[in-house]
Amino acid sequence: MEREKQSLFSSFQKNVDYMKNRLAVDKSFDVIYLDLEYAGRKMALFLIDGFAKDEILHYIMKLLAQLEPEQLEPDPLTKLFKTYIPYIEIGRLKDLNKIADQVLGGPAALIVEGIDEVIMIDARTYPVRAPAEPDLERVVRGSRDGYVETIVFNTALTRRRVRDRSLRMEYLQIGRRSMTDICVCYLDDIADQDRVEKLKEVLKMIDTDGLPMAEKTIEEFISGRHWNPYPTVRYTERPDTAAAHLYEGHVLIIIDGSPSVMITPATYWHHLQHAEDYRQKPMVGAYLRFVRFIAVFVSIFILPLYYLFSVSPEFLPTGLEYIGPSEAGTIPLIVQFLVAELGIDMLRLAAIHTPSSLATALGLVAAILMGQVAVEVGLFSSEVVLYLAVAAIGTYATPSYELSLANRLIRMFLLLVTASFGAIGYAVGITLWILYLVRMNSFKTAYFWPFLPFSYRAFRDVFLRSPMPLKNRRPAFLHPKDPDR
Repeated sequence: MEREKQSLFSSFQKNVDYMKNRLAVDKSFDVIYLDLEYAGRKMALFLIDGFAKDEILHYIMKLLAQLEPEQLEPDPLTKLFKTYIPYIEIGRLKDLNKIADQVLGGPAALIVEGIDEVIMIDARTYPVRAPAEPDLERVVRGSRDGYVETIVFNTALTRRRVRDRSLRMEYLQIGRRSMTDICVCYLDDIADQDRVEKLKEVLKMIDTDGLPMAEKTIEEFISGRHWNPYPTVRYTERPDTAAAHLYEGHVLIIIDGSPSVMITPATYWHHLQHAEDYRQKPMVGAYLRFVRFIAVFVSIFILPLYYLFSVSPEFLPTGLEYIGPSEAGTIPLIVQFLVAELGIDMLRLAAIHTPSSLATALGLVAAILMGQVAVEVGLFSSEVVLYLAVAAIGTYATPSYELSLANRLIRMFLLLVTASFGAIGYAVGITLWILYLVRMNSFKTAYFWPFLPFSYRAFRDVFLRSPMPLKNRRPAFLHPKDPDR
């Protein structure tokens, strides 16, 4: 949505009054207006307390106080801009509305009598925590820095690892009221330019008041299919992971206020990769990835399969007759599974809201009540607790938190259709799940690639964790300008 423009007035006082009204100086204690006079000229400085670097502005004001009127002649704007305001990030604007919006974002605005432009001094600083290793993407060996909530820090962490002259950081603002800073990041010599332009068009079309949830709000706008539980973008808080995807030809979206960087496009298999795979030797990394795949697929299929074997023992292969509850609980088996699933989700939510000092106590209470006591009183079968624990381990072994939640919903769906229709429901449910994933697209990219459509080279890289010297081609589905590494 195009914002209304307001050009500077010919009167200095009118400009000051308009800015004071626009910024509500008298109603907000953190909006600062300074009435100044340097070199015989009236000046006004507008800034936000807490965003401005006091020492920088103090130094600039000290230099301006030493100026004589004749030092600003004959062109005061050029003299100030090029000589007497010694700072790196300065600019000039004529639109008072845009000036006010920028002041709210951090830069200071200097209005000078007799000059038809406003000088913008970007001497801002944001409250920021120190870069630390992300909780969800820990590695045994590797860098310990991670993205933070400030966009400038995140772009610097990215450029530190990608010192390529073709690295592009394109700036956008989204949200009529929040005016959230967005950065579209890609390698111009590698990324598909059509993909970049389409992504920027979609971002510019977002029309909303603000982005209170930052990257998640943007994902819902750009992904479509709002009731689809599966994530179509990948999130990372690791600069090295983001850099690796840039070199492949992906496009990143960095959002101010969020430590999570969005990677587009992302297939189903991207969500099963982890930095730990590449921090170990290729054989070890391939083994870790294989174990992870087993854990993830076991978390989806083992509970419905166990239920099927329990209610229909005739499907059990020879030698596996021991599978199935030896003693049935007092409530039906399917109800046991659903109640236990809900109980684990309650425990997860409780853990999020529990102070770390009480987390151990919460774990002990949950283990005793949900495990031992529930089995002893006969509410649950002990095998139900065992297989549910195996499924929960597979869920937490999934690198992508969003994918693990989606897989959990699919597991409950398979449980319900298996309980309703038996073996046919189990087989049809899995088939429908695969067809659903095959038909999905992530920014016009097949979600199940390279499995469908099949690509042998990419399929091998996904499942085997190829050695880096052998990964001499970029993923074909990204249509990179430079396919060779």
